[in-house]
Amino acid sequence: MLEAVAEVADGVGTVVTYNGKSFDVPLIETRFAFHRLDTPFAGMPHIDMLHPARRLWRSEQDGLTSCRLSLLERALCGDVREGDVPGMDIPGRYFQYVRSGDPRPLSAVLEHNRLDLLSLAILTARAAQMLEEGSVSASTAREALGLGRIYERAGRMSEARACFARAAGIDGELRGDVLTRGEALRAFAVLSRRERRYDEAAHAWRRLLELGGCAPHTVREAIEALAIHHEHRVRDLTAARTFALQSLHYPATASRREAVHYRLARLDRKIDAAMQMPALF
Repeated sequence: MLEAVAEVADGVGTVVTYNGKSFDVPLIETRFAFHRLDTPFAGMPHIDMLHPARRLWRSEQDGLTSCRLSLLERALCGDVREGDVPGMDIPGRYFQYVRSGDPRPLSAVLEHNRLDLLSLAILTARAAQMLEEGSVSASTAREALGLGRIYERAGRMSEARACFARAAGIDGELRGDVLTRGEALRAFAVLSRRERRYDEAAHAWRRLLELGGCAPHTVREAIEALAIHHEHRVRDLTAARTFALQSLHYPATASRREAVHYRLARLDRKIDAAMQMPALF
């Protein structure tokens, strides 16, 4: 997506759609194939803005549970459409035109499409600006988290890390709900662990536990990660055992619970062995 946005900025031919990968473009290509014509989209980069929009702006806390263009238009620009024809009415108006030959019902459809194109242009420009400016461009924790995920998918880990830190409140505070901050702390911890920044990962897991209100499976993941961290890196067997016991209080599959019991038995053996070792001095 990053490369395609760059091509849009450079004026290179690119298809930009909203849910076009699963609907519009396949439908148009099928029509071209039916008439034995070459598709006009062959070899062209395609940005479907629905997917980055979901990552950047969909938030139940803000009441934006849908990512319809008109709702994003209202949320991002404060613009409310007046007298807009509902999308569900458009096929009926088209078939009415086909039957009657009267084009007047299509005027509202054309206006609806015009506004959609304007909204799509605004959406794409906003996303491109954010990708260029990085984490500082995010105005909410949800934006910073979504931007970090886009960077992560593109393999740009330093930018992803900065976005996750900002969304989590590690690097400055942004407006965000508990679930979003919990997701950001988890993403920061997982990325830090992948980069072998184990202490920073553990710090993020602890902050997630202090946050409260996170999903139970996320809390269990944090506790299990801290149990592993204290056993294998900090070498604090007592703390590792405490975290392992805490993880049993959260729902888990039978295999995961079996793994915890196996870890507890191993920790008990290590603790007993440490207690039986003679003092060096």
